[in-house]
Amino acid sequence: MALMGEKASLLESGPSAAPPDAADHAAAPAAGGSAPHAFRASHSTGPGPSPEPGPAPEAAAVEGGGTETQEARHRRAAEAGDAAAAGVLGALLLRRGDLDGAEPHLRAATATGDRAAANNLGVLLHQRGYGDEAAGWWRIAAVAGSAAAAHALGRHCRERGDEAGAEYWLRQSAESGHALGAYALADLLEHRSDVGAERWFRAAAEQGHREAAFRLARILDGSGRRDALFGPSGETFAGARTGSGRPPDTGARKVPGGGAAEQWYRQAAARGHRRAALRLGALLEERGELKEAGRWYLSAAKAGEPRAACALGFLLRDAGDEESAAVWWRRAAQQGDGNAANALGALHADRGEQQTAERWYRAALDAGDVNGAFNLGLLCAGQGRTDQAEQWYRRAAYAGHREAANALAVLLLQQGDAAGAEPWFSKAAEAGSVDAAFNLGILYSGREEAEEARRWYERAASAGHTEAALQVGMALLRDGDERAAERHLRCAAGGGSAEAAFRLGALLDRADRVARGRGAGTDGGAGGSGAADGAAEGPAECEEWYERAARQGHRRAQVRCGTLAAARGDTVRAARWYRRAADAGSRNGAFNLGLLYAREGSEPEAALWWTRAAEAGHGRAALRLALLAARRGELVAAQRWCSDAVRLGPPEVAERAARLLDALRQELSA
Repeated sequence: MALMGEKASLLESGPSAAPPDAADHAAAPAAGGSAPHAFRASHSTGPGPSPEPGPAPEAAAVEGGGTETQEARHRRAAEAGDAAAAGVLGALLLRRGDLDGAEPHLRAATATGDRAAANNLGVLLHQRGYGDEAAGWWRIAAVAGSAAAAHALGRHCRERGDEAGAEYWLRQSAESGHALGAYALADLLEHRSDVGAERWFRAAAEQGHREAAFRLARILDGSGRRDALFGPSGETFAGARTGSGRPPDTGARKVPGGGAAEQWYRQAAARGHRRAALRLGALLEERGELKEAGRWYLSAAKAGEPRAACALGFLLRDAGDEESAAVWWRRAAQQGDGNAANALGALHADRGEQQTAERWYRAALDAGDVNGAFNLGLLCAGQGRTDQAEQWYRRAAYAGHREAANALAVLLLQQGDAAGAEPWFSKAAEAGSVDAAFNLGILYSGREEAEEARRWYERAASAGHTEAALQVGMALLRDGDERAAERHLRCAAGGGSAEAAFRLGALLDRADRVARGRGAGTDGGAGGSGAADGAAEGPAECEEWYERAARQGHRRAQVRCGTLAAARGDTVRAARWYRRAADAGSRNGAFNLGLLYAREGSEPEAALWWTRAAEAGHGRAALRLALLAARRGELVAAQRWCSDAVRLGPPEVAERAARLLDALRQELSA
């Protein structure tokens, strides 16, 4: 019966869990003491399973036969006085859970100096609740060189609050190459924020410890102790966005150690670590490798990780498969994932299934996700149930949901309670709500408190709020600081603001004209002469911003694009822009389009567009119609259009129209 040396290892004997955190203890490591015998290394430890289990027996691997045959053979040898066989038999019985049968054999083996038997006897006593006696046997085995016993003793010390003793014994175990000892030492060091933790997590991970690999990866990607992958989000006086969409933070971050972190996430995930699979999926999704990300999410979700099921649902929804997404969201929600419940609520709300949406939002709230209350508020507000909406917004706001605080303030403001709204706007803005900061700017601007309004606009603009950047840019233009204004207008225009794009175009246009030593030309505005006056070709960037605004439906930009095209002689392009502006209700667009037709000799078409412009209040169009009617001999109509021109202005047009009106009256009275 030959023993295969150095093959025994600790076995899992309970739920996987790291040791509990313990308070620092100033005591020095306890003395090792001397063993009553020279303990031999008949069977010692190798790598164990992960995550770290509680103490479990060492067991020698034995040659030949099945378990029952081995047990019978060892029993006969033990009864014949073979101490080594007694130790192996005790380990086999302990592994099977026969504590009463194992104890006498283990004690017999320890009496002859078998260190593995001493360790296993400690395991047995620990399982029976005799922790101090177990520690005594572990100490004997550890002093004799058992890495498994040193690991068990280190954990025992930590559970008792003796962190110095724990570190001593765990280090002994780790330095002997014991994976569980290395992991437990790393856990202890990380609890103390000791940078040495990474080394020992790596040592354990390299021996196949999956929890060590996962925690090493988290250190490398900078995620530290942060467990939650998803958090509340939302937005809005502006209105409010639901908290059911996927927030930007998925737990995978672009950092210098990202490649190394991925390697260890992969190792842990391949060994069945579901949180590692979840993080790996998030990292791959951030890189755009959606197919592989989906595979890892699926693996983790099937292993029972609700956050992976939720993330897989979002991935499927983004791919257009809402039905499959709903299946995984439902699975995650039933496992208590509030984000998935919110996603289901939003899905049903979009389908008009309000009652079902409300049920899932309530489920999210019951799961502890404050977004559930926020979304219930949005749902009630959309149905006109303002009292209930206010209640839900308040609940979420009191729980610290900043967008709920903003939405509550908007609701109060809409009800005329500006005094009640302001504190909630302030609370939301101070908590980081960009919309709330912008809304405070609107509130103070309405009170004509320009400096305070600008302060909040600038705060929102610095966080990327497009409309706030526009307001800051306009304020700087009024102050004459065109350089700073340009910077903010660019930000706002880049964020999609048509008004900012138009104002930026006008600023660049004006700056170019000044640089060339020309006076400012007309831009087709209410008092300008439009295409009749012409303009030189504008700078390329200026026209680019005008066109960007024009394509977004900005009428003044459309008129300006027409003016620039007409100045270049491109009447087809000019007519297209003028017509778009006129059809959108621009009286300047209609007036300038009439000028184009008049220049081409098409007076009926010109009169048609001038009539539309004059009826919308354009004084120059009324004057043109008066002149046209006078040339045709339609004196009564000419007199009527002159009266309109006098009334509409501007002053120079009114003065000219008044002179024409006097002449018409003299003609009619002659």
